[in-house]
This record gives sequence, structure tokens and C-alpha cells, in this order.
Amino acid sequence: MAKVISTLFISADGVAEIDPDWHFPYFDENMGRAVTEDYDTSDVLLLGRETYDSFAGAWPDREEAGEEDASFAKRLGDTRKIVVSRRPREFTWRNSELLGGDLVEAVTALKADDGVAGILIPGSLSVVQQLLAAGLVDELRLLVHPVAARKGRKLFDDGEVPYHLKVAATEVFPTGVIRVIYELADAPGKAGYDDAKGQV
Repeated sequence: MAKVISTLFISADGVAEIDPDWHFPYFDENMGRAVTEDYDTSDVLLLGRETYDSFAGAWPDREEAGEEDASFAKRLGDTRKIVVSRRPREFTWRNSELLGGDLVEAVTALKADDGVAGILIPGSLSVVQQLLAAGLVDELRLLVHPVAARKGRKLFDDGEVPYHLKVAATEVFPTGVIRVIYELADAPGKAGYDDAKGQV
């Protein structure tokens, strides 16, 4: 069964809609290593339309330019990319395809496909939110920046049921960025103040 992993740059107040002004000052070799490790988990990228358009508008040109990020750009180009969009599309970036049918059904089938090692969702907030609600995200890999963005879309939307998470790994970078890998977990048992007051 392939894992579905979400990888996100995020602010301390939960904003995952990246503003380059608060993101890039914290990008160092540690974050680069973490990003590479996230991409090492998977052989399929699942991308929302906006994220795909951003990637396709930049990475093919970076690969062609042949500068220091060209090898990563080539890797992205060589990877199978499945795009979530309600509209028909024509793709010019190699190995890109449109997700067919319902998102939840398609991802469930991908997870069960023996030919798929792993599915990585970079960015693509609306896709992540839908798959979280369906219980299909296995890991949230967050790079938490030491900044309160105060505006922008947040990772967790409003809903009736909380998501319970288990910390699988953490790392603190010299920049103050915290890398945390969460797995979804079962809710803990019920408790109230009477259960907690003995710990005060």
C-alpha cells in the first residue's frame, strides 16, 4: 500500500500559502535536504492546478538553463505528475496527466496500486484538505517557519471533527525552522479537568 505524504512550508500560525518574503530568508541547506528527503519517498506527484501551473511555469526552464538546480528540475520532469483539475487540459511538461474521475476514488486506487511506491503532494492545499477529510493522508511533513504570517490560507480548514496527530520525527534547524513529521492517529480516550488536575 503506497503512502500519501503531504509536504508543506508553513508559518507558525498555520498559513501554508507561501509568501516568498517570509519563506526564502529561511531556506538553507537543511531545508534543501529535508525537501529532497520528502521527494525521495515517492514516485508520483499529486498536484493541484495552481501548484502544477507554478511548477510547470518554472522547472522546465530551470532544467534547460542547466544551472545548479537543473538536476532537481530534471528529477521533477522525469517524475509522474497527476494533476487535479476540473477542466480539460493539455500538458507540455513531460510525464503529466489529468486525474480521472473523483479525487478520493482515484487516490484510493493509486494507494492500492502495486506499481506505485509512494504519492507526494507538494503544496496543493485544497487537495490536501480533501484527502485529510477522507482519511487518505498518511503523513504531514511540515517545515514550520518562525514567523506569524497573519494572512493567507491555512492548512487546517473549519470542520466538525478534529484531526488527531502523532509526532513521528522532529528536527530544529539553525534558522529556527522546525521540521515535524506527523502521522494521523486515533483520538485519545476522553478526559476532563478532573483527570488533569492531579498533574497541576
